Amino acid sequence: MTADALPAEFALIARHFRPLAGPGALDLIDDAAVLSVPVGCELVVAADAMVAGVHFLPDDPADLVGRKLLRTNLSDLAAMGAAPLGYLMTVSVPRATPDAWFAAFAAGLAQDQREFAITLLGGDTTSTPGPITLSLTVLGTVMAGQAVRRVGARPGDMLFVTGTIGDGALGLLAARGELADADGFLADRYRLPRPRLGVARHGVVAAALDVSDGLVQDVGHLCRAGGCGAEIRAADLPLSAAARATLPAMLPRILTGGDDYELAMAVRPEQAGRLDAGSLPVTCIGRFVAGPPRVVVRDAKGAEIALGAGGWNHFG
Repeated sequence: MTADALPAEFALIARHFRPLAGPGALDLIDDAAVLSVPVGCELVVAADAMVAGVHFLPDDPADLVGRKLLRTNLSDLAAMGAAPLGYLMTVSVPRATPDAWFAAFAAGLAQDQREFAITLLGGDTTSTPGPITLSLTVLGTVMAGQAVRRVGARPGDMLFVTGTIGDGALGLLAARGELADADGFLADRYRLPRPRLGVARHGVVAAALDVSDGLVQDVGHLCRAGGCGAEIRAADLPLSAAARATLPAMLPRILTGGDDYELAMAVRPEQAGRLDAGSLPVTCIGRFVAGPPRVVVRDAKGAEIALGAGGWNHFG
């Protein structure tokens, strides 16, 4: 049966999503996928949702929306040292959404499927009277017993981050037209995260997570899981030229804004030399300390910098 002869929902799936399906997806004909996990590996599963007007702007290009949806989930795999395997996806859109939006959305996913060696396993499509709402569940694999978790930081560990910090939060302002961004660098960093796969390796990184809700808040999660505190040296933050140009006014936002999707990692001093991210910069920005699970940011003179809110909270 051709796509045009199918009921509307199934025709849409056949046109746009069946080409994304890989082994185990059963051509998206059945209600579930069937897949095998490599011998000696464990399954790592993570899920995230994105809502128009909350996680992306309603007029963001559909291809970038699809890529961001996949990449934010891949970032969770990266934090645990896992390799991508496949994903399930739910797409809820208003009935009036044009077919061209689906075509661009699927094209963005196809582009990143090729880049990150992952395929669609299945999911669901529904209509909604509200904003576009998307959910993706990503599956990955890691060698048995070698997943890197949030638990593991201890006093004396070094605090490392990948890439640059603050571009995502500043990029949201730029995308809204609230911050100058002549070359579009910051807006691009907001719309298109870079999942740092392959950096958080078992035996080198003691604990890790991705920075999605703000550096200070997310490092605080590592502190609570490890039963210790942390100190961040503001002068050592790795900043892009665009972010550095906003100092000092935007320093609080750089430290507490979300959407960076870089990794924050606790590394034992004796393992620091083994931390390998290829050409990606990895920077030590502080240390974990004994005491309550509190994150303190210090200026060049050692004085604490007052920040107010620690990061993004959907219900706070």
